[in-house]
Amino acid sequence: MDTATTTTAVGSGHDGSGVDGSAFTHVVDAAHEAPTWLDSLVSVYSTYGLALFAVLMLIGWWRTRAQDEARAVRALAAPVLTLIAFGVSAVLKLLVREDRPCRSLHVVTLEACQAPGDWSFPSNHATLATAAAVALWCVSARLGVVATLAALAMAASRVWIGAHYPHDVLAGMAVGVLVALPLSLLLSRHARTVAELFRRTRLRPLIAA
Repeated sequence: MDTATTTTAVGSGHDGSGVDGSAFTHVVDAAHEAPTWLDSLVSVYSTYGLALFAVLMLIGWWRTRAQDEARAVRALAAPVLTLIAFGVSAVLKLLVREDRPCRSLHVVTLEACQAPGDWSFPSNHATLATAAAVALWCVSARLGVVATLAALAMAASRVWIGAHYPHDVLAGMAVGVLVALPLSLLLSRHARTVAELFRRTRLRPLIAA
């Protein structure tokens, strides 16, 4: 696919190409050989796919309101846990300051090269998607499966379009799990207590149909 951007400029951050730059290049080369429709599909999902997780959270919350107040509490907390994981990822980006692959390697990528200072490690998209999947597992196993597959696809798409090295998305997924999993387990332990507090207030409709 020719609608891509080339850059040889080096940013002011850390060069992460020594970790898995060759693997990144192989993936980008495969993207160039892929059909245009596939590249377009991956690019659209990589850009807008996070909306799918918001939809899954909304579905989980709506269904659990009529089934189990404790699960409804977990559903309400899912976006909060996801945003906490995003915050951790954002802080790590500022600490590590790894340049985007397009600023360290002489390659053509499907996605236009981000501005200097838009750091690569870890992948925020991978963090958000994985944290959402973890949180959704505590709401519904079925939604958890769908979200997990979607998160894996999101992580892969970020490398395919050239926005991240493989280690960026793996780190992002690790952040998502390490933040969302313990918080989800902690919330699950106290979900019924929180539900009881909701039940005593005007917020009760949020957890009961």
